[in-house]
Amino acid sequence: MKVLFRGCTVFLLTALLISCTTETKEENPFQEHIAAIESEFAPDKRIALFNVKAVKNNDDYILRGESDMKDAINTLKEKLSAKNMDFIDSIQLLPSPDLNGQTQAIVNISVANLRSNPKHSAELATQATLGTPVKVLKKEGGWYYVQTPDKYLAWVDDGGITLMDRSRFVQWQGADKIIYTNTYGNSYLGENEKQTVSDLVAGDVLEMVEYKASHYIVRYPDGRKAFVPKDEAEEYDTWLKKLDPTVDDLVAISETLMGVPYLWGGTSTKGMDCSGFTKTIYFLNGMVIPRDASQQVHTGKSIDSVQNLENLQKGDLLFFGTKATDSTKEKVVHVGMWIGNNEFIHASNMVRISSMDPNAENFDEWNRNRYLRTKRILKEQGEALINLAQTPLFKD
Repeated sequence: MKVLFRGCTVFLLTALLISCTTETKEENPFQEHIAAIESEFAPDKRIALFNVKAVKNNDDYILRGESDMKDAINTLKEKLSAKNMDFIDSIQLLPSPDLNGQTQAIVNISVANLRSNPKHSAELATQATLGTPVKVLKKEGGWYYVQTPDKYLAWVDDGGITLMDRSRFVQWQGADKIIYTNTYGNSYLGENEKQTVSDLVAGDVLEMVEYKASHYIVRYPDGRKAFVPKDEAEEYDTWLKKLDPTVDDLVAISETLMGVPYLWGGTSTKGMDCSGFTKTIYFLNGMVIPRDASQQVHTGKSIDSVQNLENLQKGDLLFFGTKATDSTKEKVVHVGMWIGNNEFIHASNMVRISSMDPNAENFDEWNRNRYLRTKRILKEQGEALINLAQTPLFKD
């Protein structure tokens, strides 16, 4: 009898506590407004930073967090004020004042690894090649949170970049430059020296100081000087002016990358993932496309979604993954580029050529079965596509 009474007492107390908890739980009235602004200004956290929340302190609500989008912050505050919702503004607008005006930087090594968190053990989010300008938003220890020209947000260690204030950055932008066009190579201490200054990969950009008979004398963002063989590079402006990429140019560049190893997060000739490969092909033809396959699929013109492969042309991007169902959204997980003859080139274990033809020796049944759609980027205009000739990445 005592056991039964004790059990009933515990049950009643538990029910009472649950009831009280349910009754006293208070919804955050600010959350729906914050979520609406985030959805409008920062729907993709990979390329837009709006990390804001409202925290209750006694009877006050404090807006805390950070963002580099002044318009988003102002719009949120205006909407809250219009609804007579009082708050204490504690949102930090980036770039951080702690940077002391050094809010620009240039990648200073052949390939900089950009990570999802400020530590070397963190996931490799993407890469940026030598000479790439980045926006610097904040610092944590020896790491900087930066945004690349394709708007990707990630962390880079302080050895990968050279910080600059606006004046120094504009000066660097206006300088003559070369672009390295070989798949892989080195810069040297002198014209006849074998001692290297650093390695180089396709797409690296360096400030040009002087011409020599067989070499360019170049300067790194941190001031180092080096010699680069002329037959492995080209003057940047000359390279840029003659760019009018054709489908055959895209295929030719892609085939120079055959056998490059697969690297999750890689976007260079040292190693690349599937979308890093397609991004590199287009960059070396003067165009910047989004970083990830799930972003690239929203670029360009729709060509096919039912495997009418006769409609495809060289240079089209093929996307693979899981089709949408009544309860799930389409999921894009892989991308390759069409090169004709029922074949596509892609980074899968290494850069390789696969076929959609069941009778071919290199038939890729796995990707044929998960094919989603094809998009055409070449000659198409859109917000997601940047033509280097029309944007001041390296010229002000």
